[in-house]
Amino acid sequence: MPNIKVVNKAGEQVSEIALSDAIFAIEPNTSVMHIAVVNYLANQRQGTQSTLTRSEVSGGGKKPWRQKGTGRARQGSTRAPQWYHGGVALGPKPRSYRFTINKKVRRLAMKSALSAKLAADELIVLDSFELEAIKTKEVAKTLSAIEAGKKALIVLPEKDDVIYKSARNIAGVKVSLVSTLNVYDMLNCSKIVLLKDAVAKIEEVYA
Repeated sequence: MPNIKVVNKAGEQVSEIALSDAIFAIEPNTSVMHIAVVNYLANQRQGTQSTLTRSEVSGGGKKPWRQKGTGRARQGSTRAPQWYHGGVALGPKPRSYRFTINKKVRRLAMKSALSAKLAADELIVLDSFELEAIKTKEVAKTLSAIEAGKKALIVLPEKDDVIYKSARNIAGVKVSLVSTLNVYDMLNCSKIVLLKDAVAKIEEVYA
């Protein structure tokens, strides 16, 4: 079982914990992680883009000129796609980009991302992150002390509005819960800051 040091808010090692081989020490599957990232980004799309077809634009009710004898190409409407102010041919319409992936694939992607971050030494375990009041400066100070980098993902075991509101104004820092953790956020950050209680919860969920 891989061991990782546990640090306090000052960046000093206070203990060491053993991580589960089944979650933090597997061979990362890059293709599965790619599928999970594509799925996440597709599900974020609103799909509200819309264009007007030739039947939806105003005008064009009358045939602009007779069919034959003018020397010009035959036209049935001034709102055909080739006309100025004409409708759009095969344009986008509101649609959903959502698709689902299998539960086993999603779980494998999560384990692969966690294992890849641990192997790259981009995983930090924090013993506690208690704040008495909403204070952005305190969070920034802690992240600097533990060397979390410019893009950090703080993973909490349960909702904590004080930490969330203290960290949301720091550029590049994102706060997530174990229940809402996703592969995209994990791969998109420079360091993952896991609270010690969050590690136990992750092992409980994904073991």
